[in-house]
Amino acid sequence: MSLPRQLRDESDFDQLPNDVPVAATIADIEEKKGFIDYYVFVIEVKNKGSSKYLIYRRYREFLQLHQLLETKYSGEGSESPGPATWSLPTLPGKIYLGNKREIAESRIPELTLYMKKLLALPTWLLLDEDLRMFFYQSDVDSMEQPQNLRRLRPPRAEKTVKEKMDLLSSPRAEVLFDFRGSGTTELNLKKGQLVFLLRQVNADWLEGTVKDHTGIFPQSFVKIIKPLPPSDCDNAEGPSYSCLRCFLVQPHASDTRDVCVQEDLGHEPAYKDLLSRMRMVFQKEDIALNYRDLHGDLIRLLDDEDVLLMIQQSRLRPRTQDRPDNQFLWELHVTLTSDLSVYTPTGQRENMQADNIRVHSYF
Repeated sequence: MSLPRQLRDESDFDQLPNDVPVAATIADIEEKKGFIDYYVFVIEVKNKGSSKYLIYRRYREFLQLHQLLETKYSGEGSESPGPATWSLPTLPGKIYLGNKREIAESRIPELTLYMKKLLALPTWLLLDEDLRMFFYQSDVDSMEQPQNLRRLRPPRAEKTVKEKMDLLSSPRAEVLFDFRGSGTTELNLKKGQLVFLLRQVNADWLEGTVKDHTGIFPQSFVKIIKPLPPSDCDNAEGPSYSCLRCFLVQPHASDTRDVCVQEDLGHEPAYKDLLSRMRMVFQKEDIALNYRDLHGDLIRLLDDEDVLLMIQQSRLRPRTQDRPDNQFLWELHVTLTSDLSVYTPTGQRENMQADNIRVHSYF
């Protein structure tokens, strides 16, 4: 007899609706890219009616579900727990440091066991609305296309001779200089490597594959050995990359970066995602995000509402002719949190500069 049947009365189980989830296993992990990169767990769910489907969940969604169930059923904090209480399985804790892929991989067996124990709980708990919504296949889930499903499908056999010959005839380039990408959207390249080309992102960037890693990189860092066919240079297929111009403003130096992200130009990012991405791009933790208003003054961003205001104001600016078609209208100005001198109003700053010129001229 299966574990669920051991914990439930058989007649109660038989009366459950056929769409109630009764089993779930993690089939794979997939990386999602945007302003911030993260991993989702691809979960195969089986319901009482024996139907199977895939859902995509982040760890934080597991955590949110667990906290909701604890609030309703754990009985903690109550002197006399009621009948609707139960000992819930233990959810693996948060991990704050380390490689994101390795963290996600290490969580697969723990989260699979957590779901197994969760779906073995009494019948009345399986009908909980929050639990059912977690395992429900939404429209977004159904539109996803799984990549590998390694834990459900056997590993792919070694490449055949024909496949190896196809690689030799594929569009490719040789790396001329080392390149370290900003985030996982961009490839890390080493001089002398061979990159297999997938498509032309824009006039300056290519997308390619190195050692099973796919990403984008500057065309100026490679020497084309076999060019892409014209159809792959028209940007008709593949993910659409958009370019975000950002500036690191410091008292005695400045740095300008063009960061490519897999988000369309109409996307409105979350403040925390922008902050996390800029920390990764400039390798600095204690930073603040800003934008320039219509008067040219820096305005600090503090939350999602400020981000929305920045985007709205950017639409009021006249579009410059030299701006690439795939570049966001808004730009980020990154400053050190402790540097408040950058917020001097434009007019006052110009007067101060003029005073300095007069003082230097006098002496």
